[in-house]
Amino acid sequence: MSFLREIQNAIAGIVVMPDNAYIRDEGKRSVRHKGREGCAMASVFDVAAYILEKCGTLTTWKLQKLVYYAQAWSLVWDEKPLFDQGIEAWANGPVVRELYNAHKGKFTVSSFSPGDSGRLSNDQKETIDAVIRDYGEFSSQQLSDLTHSEKPWKDARRGIPDGERGDTVIDLDALAEYYGGL
Repeated sequence: MSFLREIQNAIAGIVVMPDNAYIRDEGKRSVRHKGREGCAMASVFDVAAYILEKCGTLTTWKLQKLVYYAQAWSLVWDEKPLFDQGIEAWANGPVVRELYNAHKGKFTVSSFSPGDSGRLSNDQKETIDAVIRDYGEFSSQQLSDLTHSEKPWKDARRGIPDGERGDTVIDLDALAEYYGGL
């Protein structure tokens, strides 16, 4: 069974496997992975903090899209999620609700105090650096248009009229399959 399939199965409850445990965070649409050392994976806030350290002030819209691409490429290159929060297919593109709730009402952000980039491994930072290098020069609108043209977001929005709210979580397997095929 693939690592991503194991995470999906974990959503239903606690699944214990050799050297690993997956625990459902009730009501938060997320799965925390505890590895051999018992440390939870990085959070979306850690990833956002690192992106902001590297890029400086960003619109919240652009930050959400860079976080999305960091998660997608981590699934492909590192073969595991970068953070445990789910990414929802909102009308304006992929959004991590917990990150949105933290920056709600702001047009730009320059730091995330709940985030700690020091929790990221060197491999995770390399993945995020590559995303910043390849996507960082795009505007918020260009990144949104790009996500709207790609299969994972489109599939998660299937049946939801354009512009209408939606909260379907984009499947991790769909991200890995789509971006791994590029």
